[in-house]
Amino acid sequence: MKRCITSLIAFLTFAIVQAASQITFPANHNGITYTGRIANHGDGTVSYDWTGVYLQTYFTGGYLAIDVSETDTSWHNLFIDGKWVKKLKITGAQPQRIVLAEKLAKGTHLLRLQKCTEGQNGCTTIHQFVLAKGGTLNPVERKERMIEIYGDSYTCGYGTESEKATDPFSVDTENCDKAYGCIIARYFDTDYALTAHSGQGMVRNWASPTQIADVNMSTRYTQTFDDHGTEAYNFDLYRPQLVIINLGTNDFSPGPIPSDEQYVGAYMEMIKTIQQKYPDVKVLCVTPHSANRYLQACLMLLKERVASMRNVFMANPLSDIVTVEHDMGADYHPNYQGQRKIAMSLIPQISAIMEWPLTSCIVE
Repeated sequence: MKRCITSLIAFLTFAIVQAASQITFPANHNGITYTGRIANHGDGTVSYDWTGVYLQTYFTGGYLAIDVSETDTSWHNLFIDGKWVKKLKITGAQPQRIVLAEKLAKGTHLLRLQKCTEGQNGCTTIHQFVLAKGGTLNPVERKERMIEIYGDSYTCGYGTESEKATDPFSVDTENCDKAYGCIIARYFDTDYALTAHSGQGMVRNWASPTQIADVNMSTRYTQTFDDHGTEAYNFDLYRPQLVIINLGTNDFSPGPIPSDEQYVGAYMEMIKTIQQKYPDVKVLCVTPHSANRYLQACLMLLKERVASMRNVFMANPLSDIVTVEHDMGADYHPNYQGQRKIAMSLIPQISAIMEWPLTSCIVE
């Protein structure tokens, strides 16, 4: 008993000393730069569930931790000073403290924390940041360029870290940072936002029993949250110069496929809404590498409909660039190599559309 009491006193003493040597900041502190769709709560917390949402800050003091909770399970990529450190698994509805950096050299360091899994797997809430006493947080200036991508599992990075096409899906092998959207953003040095959900189509979802699903990307893309609320998103929070739309594989999956007018009509409505929300934005419509003849026919009709529209472009076909033997991960989705091929196919056309020069950077 005496030993237990001594241990408890030692633990409490350590906790008190540690608390005295730390300082906390609310999650919505102006020294944190969030990119992507987030909800700013009145108690200072910040929540998000869309894949790819990331936060950045310049911090001092050599130590940084977060108090965070999660509705289910999410994975986040952690970067310090521009270098990937590890993937963090976050789970548990009660706030928990996760140390992101410690024992760093004196001076200013850059933190980037990126959600790399989807809203259907969990919604993350950051409660507060914890720094060493005297530490500071300063915002990261946004890049001059920004792209936003509306898509499905290909955009989410479903299976990008899987070994082979016959692997079943596992949330720990999903990583949007290894999908074509983030690869393109790195190449052109842009900020980005991903509005994407696996299995969703423009009007119909994978193997849906009806031509039009009650919930699809046409209903989700105007929301602040992917899967944890239907409140309207404020499109004024950021302004991309380029929007990429890559939707349709799930619309024309097994089952009753939508009519040409159902699919193309919804696609046109999405384009018009995006152009209304983001004046002068350029829109690039992608034909997925897996497009079957029904989707290809609908995209040909879409091409006719947008021909007279300003700043709307059709991407070159991506057929046959992804092979099963070398380029696919879980459930026959593109792995990292397959995603790089998709990115490399789109980069030249984006360069021409946006007048962003090609560089000597590796597409990675």
